[in-house]
Amino acid sequence: MRLYTSILVFLLLLPVFVNGQDTTDDDFFFINDVGITVTGTIQTSQQMTVIEKEEIERSGSDDLANLLQERLGLNIVRLGPYGNQTGINLRGLDSRRIAFLIDGVPVNSSNDGRFDFNQIDLNSIERIEIIYGGSDTKYNVSGAIGGVINIITVRKNDPGLRLSLSVSNTSILPQRYTDSGGTNQSSHLIDLFDTQNYSLSAIYGTESFSFSSNVFFNRAENHFTYDDNTDIKRRKENNEVWDFGTALSLVWQLPDLSKFIISSNFYYSDKNIPNPWSLNGNPDNQLDFSIGQNFIFDKPRAFIDDLAAEISLSWNFLRRDYTPEPTSFDPDPDFSRIDQYNLTIINRWNWFTADYLTLRSGIDYRFVYLNSTTMDTRSRHDGGIYLTAELELAESFMLIPSVKIVYTSEGTGNTAIIPKLGLLWNVTDNFVIKNNYFRSFKFPDFQDLYWADDGWGSIGNPNLRPEDGWGADIGASWNITNSMQIETVFWLQWLKDSIQWFEYAPWSYRPENVEEAVFFGLDNKINLEIPISKGFIQKIIPSIYYNFLLSYMLDDGKTFSSDVRVPYSPLFTAGFSLNIIWETGSVLLSGHFESERFDTTPSNLLKPHFLFNASMNQKIGDNLVMFGALRNILNSSYQSRYNCPMPGITLTLGMRVNLEVGNE
Repeated sequence: MRLYTSILVFLLLLPVFVNGQDTTDDDFFFINDVGITVTGTIQTSQQMTVIEKEEIERSGSDDLANLLQERLGLNIVRLGPYGNQTGINLRGLDSRRIAFLIDGVPVNSSNDGRFDFNQIDLNSIERIEIIYGGSDTKYNVSGAIGGVINIITVRKNDPGLRLSLSVSNTSILPQRYTDSGGTNQSSHLIDLFDTQNYSLSAIYGTESFSFSSNVFFNRAENHFTYDDNTDIKRRKENNEVWDFGTALSLVWQLPDLSKFIISSNFYYSDKNIPNPWSLNGNPDNQLDFSIGQNFIFDKPRAFIDDLAAEISLSWNFLRRDYTPEPTSFDPDPDFSRIDQYNLTIINRWNWFTADYLTLRSGIDYRFVYLNSTTMDTRSRHDGGIYLTAELELAESFMLIPSVKIVYTSEGTGNTAIIPKLGLLWNVTDNFVIKNNYFRSFKFPDFQDLYWADDGWGSIGNPNLRPEDGWGADIGASWNITNSMQIETVFWLQWLKDSIQWFEYAPWSYRPENVEEAVFFGLDNKINLEIPISKGFIQKIIPSIYYNFLLSYMLDDGKTFSSDVRVPYSPLFTAGFSLNIIWETGSVLLSGHFESERFDTTPSNLLKPHFLFNASMNQKIGDNLVMFGALRNILNSSYQSRYNCPMPGITLTLGMRVNLEVGNE
């Protein structure tokens, strides 16, 4: 009965329209300034949203995950506040099935497929592009079953020197609580100084050269009270985090519009992981260290005027040390270490053969070397080659066929052909229809294949097959007026051999290929931009979004009537934002609701929750900006993941000093 009810609700909601953001005009600017790796195809048949730097600064978000949830309504899955393992869901698929790029280069971990949201500071980001759906043809990267998130940190800067210093403190509402021994404890006023963030940026530009640098440091105690599963007020402890990192980029403008780009990053963190079974009461400890370098050469005119080429060379090293505390289950746990080395080469070509045809092709190669106490020494060669055609059959209609062949040297099913067909129809200047049909494909990660017994019985599965499936989507966007945009996207995806970790014994997990997983979804959003002619307010930007997602796991004889959902995929997600902007500042109000979700164990149900947030920034004089953010204003008690509570009310206050030296 629940199945038929859900389908009926789905069909009733199908005619609703919502908004996405087309970025054609802005893309021309970025192509001229940085290169095709950063921007890729100008037009895309896929659903796409862009977050610009101005929006990032107005949001008051304290990290990238919060920004994506509050700005786009994405579902976030995290083990705790700042510094804890964090993931997102895009069209019901988790971070391991989303391709994360930094300046056009894939950065997902080869070990577990995830992306560490903490390694990048929001102050270093110029722009974020989110592409929804599988088999990406904008950047043509592998493993993009749920979509692509490209984080752009480089751009050509205007002449002059600019300095920026940002400092903030996050307070958590102190409350009385009951400790593990059953004794009532007083509130801790030190929680008013729970988390601090420091960020320093320097930008220098000339007519032919620009340099950007960012250094950040965070300290988070992550001490907060919460209601446990028996509604007793507890206090989260042993989850302290401190980290720091740097990001550098250089852009040289060469003759004939060519550019040479260098970017590098460094990150270090020291994290305590709560361990409720510890014999001595101490937490586990995790140390992360990563360093990377990226070289990009972009030549808009390669040999002939109509041929553009770009090549990038990237390398990255990641070290993770994990020191567990003794427990009654494992009185002598083993220290674990993972060393991961990545080398990536990407070559892209764009050939503007005629006014009605553009050919895009490329080849990518990645070598991964892994040295781990839990997986021994492993190495793998990955790669692919693709060809995409953008054929303008009529002035308003574009056909985009694409095919990519991918290869890996490890596991089963080493080679696959991934086709896609995209359609883009500009019905009128204000109404656009986008349609895609694609195959989605992803090879297993090292951890899925080779994870050895970690003392709890969790092991990998070397017999895993690649995740494989097909999908389609159709969307319509409509600019009703210059100030109102609405769009709706209906999509479905069938995934065979989806890899999921299951509990086969108490606290012991193993990955298995699920026979089938099926997703049906409807993404809706409405944006308004209302100019104000009276008073000090310049404009008001309200928006609402509503996402409907049906997901089913069809393994071990389960059918649609079994109604077993994919973990952490809520049936309903809805929210709103209200942005009030004046000449020197803004206020942003936002709300985010998620319906019930299931853990990897179907009996573990996460209750619905609603988060209400507010942020404000105000410029004072020429150089100072004061900002603040109040999150979870209603003090909702919720878990982002099973047995992983999240904080109640938090208040962030900070200031940013901006200086310009020698600018014309």
